[in-house]
Amino acid sequence: MKSILTFIILVVSNAVVSNSIMAKENKDWHTQSNYQAIISTHVHLDLAVDFKQKQLTGYIEHHLKKLDESVDKLQLDTRALDIHKVELLIDNQWQAGKFQLAELDSIRGNQLTIPLTKNTAKVRVHYNSRPEASGLQWLTPEQTAGKKHPFMFSQSQAIHARSWMPIQDTPAMRVTYSATIKTEPTLRPVMSANNTPQRNQQGVYQFEMPQAIPPYLIAIAAGDIHHKKMSKQTAIYSETAYLDSAASEFSDTQAMIDAAEKLYGEYRWDQYDLLILPPSFPFGGMENPRLSFITPTVIAGDKSLVSLIAHELAHSWSGNLVTNATWRDLWLNEGFTSYVENRIMEVIFGKDRAVMEQALAAQDLIAELEELPKGDSILHVAIKDRDPDDAFSGVPYTKGQLFLMFLEQRFGREKFDPFVRKYFDDHAFQSLDTEGFVKYLKTNLLIPNPGVVSDTEINRWIYAAGMPAETPKPTSNAFVKVQQHIDHWTKNNSSLADIPTANWTIHEWLYFINNLPADISLTRMAALDKAFNLTNSTNNEVAHAWLLLSIKRQYSKIEKRLEDYLISIGRRKLIVPLYKELIKNKQYYQFVKGVYKQARPGYHPLAQGTIDALFEAAK
Repeated sequence: MKSILTFIILVVSNAVVSNSIMAKENKDWHTQSNYQAIISTHVHLDLAVDFKQKQLTGYIEHHLKKLDESVDKLQLDTRALDIHKVELLIDNQWQAGKFQLAELDSIRGNQLTIPLTKNTAKVRVHYNSRPEASGLQWLTPEQTAGKKHPFMFSQSQAIHARSWMPIQDTPAMRVTYSATIKTEPTLRPVMSANNTPQRNQQGVYQFEMPQAIPPYLIAIAAGDIHHKKMSKQTAIYSETAYLDSAASEFSDTQAMIDAAEKLYGEYRWDQYDLLILPPSFPFGGMENPRLSFITPTVIAGDKSLVSLIAHELAHSWSGNLVTNATWRDLWLNEGFTSYVENRIMEVIFGKDRAVMEQALAAQDLIAELEELPKGDSILHVAIKDRDPDDAFSGVPYTKGQLFLMFLEQRFGREKFDPFVRKYFDDHAFQSLDTEGFVKYLKTNLLIPNPGVVSDTEINRWIYAAGMPAETPKPTSNAFVKVQQHIDHWTKNNSSLADIPTANWTIHEWLYFINNLPADISLTRMAALDKAFNLTNSTNNEVAHAWLLLSIKRQYSKIEKRLEDYLISIGRRKLIVPLYKELIKNKQYYQFVKGVYKQARPGYHPLAQGTIDALFEAAK
């Protein structure tokens, strides 16, 4: 009897341990939710936008589906949320529920556990966000273009959705959502959902997103936002200051949709609009479905930076339609998107421009790899116990793109294009990890075409550090000519007046600046500036390249322009490299401290965190 009892105790004990391990060993380490046992199939948000308190307040309602019938709790991700109460819908009656908020995990936040009864169909969590929410930025009127009204926007990727709503914050699961959003009547909210051009005089707006999306794509913004239609499927939402210029700059968006559909199948999201955010937005763009969030820094006046629009649109197939299951699989999102973006640009603007953009991206990647830890040059990057924002570098974007270009070159577009289109169709509205992709690749491309690409080559691309020997090397004839001009000028065989810059594209200018000698003299820097007025360039990408070179060479005439640039722009791609270079240069350290003191209040929390860490490391 004792041995039988001992056996039962051991079995039960092992089951408890097993369940405990399962709860901790999510396939996606970055979520503390129990999404493998129970999921939200739909969420409804009922929130008020409170600019005075800098918070969203209200409730989120989860519609539940059990994947494991024995599950007796719902676990959600939260970070810096105030949880007020929980309600359970049991037999069509809302009843008070209990909840427990776990201790803070420095990366993943606080796990919220809600005990369930057997018949719980829905759960409501009443809460408010806090001003320090990492996924929201609250701007004062002075920080906006119009200077009269405040502005708020979200940035939920990678795991910042949990900072403004209690949710299963993992790309491995998908939800549809609806929302009731209340604002001051003078303002309007927009979301990654069905936005309507009409304003509501009471400040109450309803939203629906009928397609299932990962939680990081739930997005919200509110402010003095206006609307301008561009085409049958496209429109601009923005402050009035950007409305006309953005509509003109991005007028090719419909043509991009049409080109992408011919290549990769139906655009499945109905409308594709652009929200032009204040310049503090920390990224170039964010692919929130139906409403991409866009930085105004790409409104150049000549469509020279619209590849960013092609990139965010491309996410409508790669990322939004077929999603990386975990953040170590980010390359499946960004590598495919960078590849599709370039194919769209080729159709709309021609092969020469597409190749120039490939070459610039590849050059930037090579330079970045010199500074990245070796492990972070792996496509299937290891980021357990790390912030998933660490996965964002040129590696998932450009190394991923070059991998797909490698496959395209080996198999030819006549075979590779149908494969990519079938890949999107077969995995539509699903999440996929790297292992699943490799299996699909072998089954649908490698095995039907034996001897073209080996398993060893695939593994080298995906699982090995650095760049494989067979990496494509995009070469632009235009850049060859630019390099010749650089060489002739630096060897005193020609003058700056001999360089035919009148018809140069943004890409030729970037190549020119980025490939000047690293030890170029201050005399030559001054000559360049006098000839081409580079310090005062109104193109933010050209200005960035010139300012970065000037800091490295201690060309002091850029200091006023540099100060204005850093204070007026919050896009991390454009400001972080400048801060890095300034902070490590003793001559500029006091200067950059003063500039950052002025600029920091206008930066997004993600940018603040990155730059704070740079200063901390320099102490």
